Amino acid sequence: MPQAPMPDFSSSVKLKYVKLGYQYLVNHFLSLLLIPIMAIIAVELLRMGPEEILNVWNSLQFDLVQVLCSSFFIIFISTVYFMSKPRTVYLVDYSCYKPPVTCRVPFATFMEHSRLILKDSPKSVEFQMRILERSGLGEETCLPPAIHYIPPTPTMDEARSEAQMVIFTAMDDLFKKTGLLPKDIDILIVNCSLFSPTPSLSAMVINKYKLRSNIKSFNLSGMGCSAGLISVDLARDLLQVHPNSNAVIVSTEIITPNYYKGNERAMLLPNCLFRMGSAAILMSNRRSDRWRAKYKLCHLVRTHRGADDKSYYCVYEQEDKEGKVGINLSKDLMAIAGEALKANITTMGPLVLPASEQLLFLLSLIGRKIFNLKWKPYIPDFKLAFEHFCIHAGGRAVIDELQKNLQLSGEHVEASRMTLHRFGNTSSSSLWYELCYIESKGRMRRGDRVWQIAFGSGFKCNSAVWKCNRTIKTPKDGPWTDCIDRYPVFIPEVVKL
Repeated sequence: MPQAPMPDFSSSVKLKYVKLGYQYLVNHFLSLLLIPIMAIIAVELLRMGPEEILNVWNSLQFDLVQVLCSSFFIIFISTVYFMSKPRTVYLVDYSCYKPPVTCRVPFATFMEHSRLILKDSPKSVEFQMRILERSGLGEETCLPPAIHYIPPTPTMDEARSEAQMVIFTAMDDLFKKTGLLPKDIDILIVNCSLFSPTPSLSAMVINKYKLRSNIKSFNLSGMGCSAGLISVDLARDLLQVHPNSNAVIVSTEIITPNYYKGNERAMLLPNCLFRMGSAAILMSNRRSDRWRAKYKLCHLVRTHRGADDKSYYCVYEQEDKEGKVGINLSKDLMAIAGEALKANITTMGPLVLPASEQLLFLLSLIGRKIFNLKWKPYIPDFKLAFEHFCIHAGGRAVIDELQKNLQLSGEHVEASRMTLHRFGNTSSSSLWYELCYIESKGRMRRGDRVWQIAFGSGFKCNSAVWKCNRTIKTPKDGPWTDCIDRYPVFIPEVVKL
């Protein structure tokens, strides 16, 4: 007699609700445990009656010395706790630079300039065209004025002009948004990876706005696209030791002196991806800023893989055979980024994941160690820990890889893809354009958690977690104001040029 087929449990049982039930049970285990205990105590008190409860209270012997000692101990512990507790650091507001339309570089313009500049190297021109077709960039990305010349004029004066344009515009907008006066800035941090003049860019800002002589200023260079979060980490540490202070961070990358005019394919890639951009961020530890601040910094994790030679050399500034300087991007870049991300989320996971996900990950780890090494490792569901994701818009491949590894939906990476399409890879400032996109779409609600993930040369993977302080209204100005209604747009795999 033929055996009856086994029932299809995947269709007869809604496993999604089983998983939701498991998550609720584990994440609220203590609450579910305390409820019956409290109920039993309440029932017992009701059964005893008021007279019996009063007799029990009177039977307790309170010694004055014991009461005083206990009170002193509680006050002492409370004082130590509040004094040792880290100061809360707030992100009051930020602004992103919007390039003028005169700096726009449509595909046709970019390719025409490439053909004229590299007229003796048609293969290099064809390579750049293939990269641009698959880059995920749109027609409205911008390059600084010096790159629009044929040939480009990457002089020191032009580089300084670009720096002044992008930094001062973002700073002016930040002052207008927050009402901050230049004399109120206690800490200034400027990060720009590849352009490091003397005097520094931070000195340039101090000179422009006539900042105080006792300001604590820092200029970070050579730290790649993840330098924005390194600046946030530095600001957080400084705000822990300087009470009642404001910190302003400027994140940018100056493109002018770094346009590569050679023929090495690995060094032509940055020409196709990097574009103008800058962001100015106001952070504070003042209690008075708690009510107006947009976000509160919860966690920041930095991972550095520089001890490994492959990681160290995967993004490397060097001269080609003809002596032309450029940035060499290794073909192993995505694999190295994946390893750095894995190390970073191993540290970040226990800080943010709910107990249900941590338990499943632990059981998976034990199972692989004891029973079968071939078991597929459990990938925690970070969507349970965050409502929004800001993944560094380094390129289409970067976003695709993180979406796959973290099992994110298209909506979760929408901000990153649209930022890449509209503004290109703006290096360390790209995370703030993405955050601005989410706000411009009216999606940011009080209590929402945002995970910013950035990669940089070295090789580094840095990530920060912010919690929204208040529901944020759709901004009336900013880089997305005139185009947010057009987004999201469909981005084909290949744009034929």
